[in-house]
Amino acid sequence: MSTQLDRRRLVAAGIGIAGLGAAGPATAQSRQNQTRSNARAAVSPTPAADIRPDSGNDETARLQSAIDDAAARRQPLVLPPGRFLVRGLTLPTGTQLTGSGRRTVLQHLGGPPLLRADDAAGIAIERLAVTGGFPIDPGWRGLMELRRASHLSIRELIVETSPAHGIYLERCSGSITDCRIEGAAKAGIFSIDAEGGMEISHNQLFAHGNNGILVWRSSLGEDGTIVAMNRIERIAARDGGTGENGNAINVFRAGGVLVTSNRIADCAFSAVRANSASNVQILANSIARVGEVAIFAEFAFEGAVISGNLIDGAATGISVTNFDHGGRLAVVQGNLVRNLQLHRGPSDPGGYGISVEADAAVTGNTIEGAPTAGLGIGWGRYCRDIAATGNVVRGCELGISVTSTAGAGSVLLSSNLISGSRHGAIRMTDHGRIVSADLALSPPTAGRIRITGNAVT
Repeated sequence: MSTQLDRRRLVAAGIGIAGLGAAGPATAQSRQNQTRSNARAAVSPTPAADIRPDSGNDETARLQSAIDDAAARRQPLVLPPGRFLVRGLTLPTGTQLTGSGRRTVLQHLGGPPLLRADDAAGIAIERLAVTGGFPIDPGWRGLMELRRASHLSIRELIVETSPAHGIYLERCSGSITDCRIEGAAKAGIFSIDAEGGMEISHNQLFAHGNNGILVWRSSLGEDGTIVAMNRIERIAARDGGTGENGNAINVFRAGGVLVTSNRIADCAFSAVRANSASNVQILANSIARVGEVAIFAEFAFEGAVISGNLIDGAATGISVTNFDHGGRLAVVQGNLVRNLQLHRGPSDPGGYGISVEADAAVTGNTIEGAPTAGLGIGWGRYCRDIAATGNVVRGCELGISVTSTAGAGSVLLSSNLISGSRHGAIRMTDHGRIVSADLALSPPTAGRIRITGNAVT
């Protein structure tokens, strides 16, 4: 009876048993298709229909409205090819702005930064050309300026002719990758107080006025930024100074930074300058033609690993210094340093292949053609617990220089090959002035210096 009742109700409703069986899967498929359609609509790019490229007019208001609308709907905003004249565009949380590479140009008209963000998250900017040329208002620091922006992605941008920094980041996290940044008056990229670290990788930075990449903190602290696989060339020092400018990569007060596998050439001062940057790793960089110290670990740092770098052309190859300010604890291993020339500027002329001061192992390096000394061990009384072992030092004015000043600490020189040193293999020096006979010929049998197993030719 119940089965007949169910059938009667179905017939009365105009739906047969066979029809129900056929209609069920079709209805489910229709709903599935509709769901997929809605999903595609939710993520499909929003064309900038109301924006007029190449109009010759200020398109800021129209483009800002389109950015705000797309971000509110969580959709990418795709700009067509052409040149857009804009100023002071603000990027809200969730902005996804993309174009057609070099063919989509945002031309700055001056005033506030061309692109800026404050207290935002999830911003993605890609495949655009961002061009300066007009002054930036006082108080701003970059052609692109983002503050407190988390999960940031800047990818495949061309950033040109900034009157300040190219990209300025403050308290940001995320990545800058595959960009070409050229002709900034200050630095190409400036990151300060990164939160959770930044990745700065696979970028090209050319012809900047003061620095290539700056990784700074307002005070000493962990940073964790990775600077890897960038090509950095032609860095000047237009604002002068004694090392704060003219660097391809400058790490200041930022701890735990990794600088690796960058190609660096033609810098006024240093390729990598780590100032008060503890636990820094400077690995496998290729460096050519820098004007002062190629790789610097200086001032108040604890912990530096400098390994596998190739340096061809500098005043000093590697300097690990400033024990007087607490700079200590380093490994300098497996580097190749060659073609050094004395620095002709007002600062220390250098001429050392590798120089170290405190709590350091210098091992397995190859140094050729240093005009002062291949290895410089200590400076004045600033010398403590240094082992130099297994290095090849050839064709240098002096093979190994060891400070003679009273109060200097222990030094071990072992199993080094020293070849063709014109002023001796191992000699004591007082602030660079030679004050002893060649210790390689008559090693001391006691005292703070131990010399053993070196080969001199």
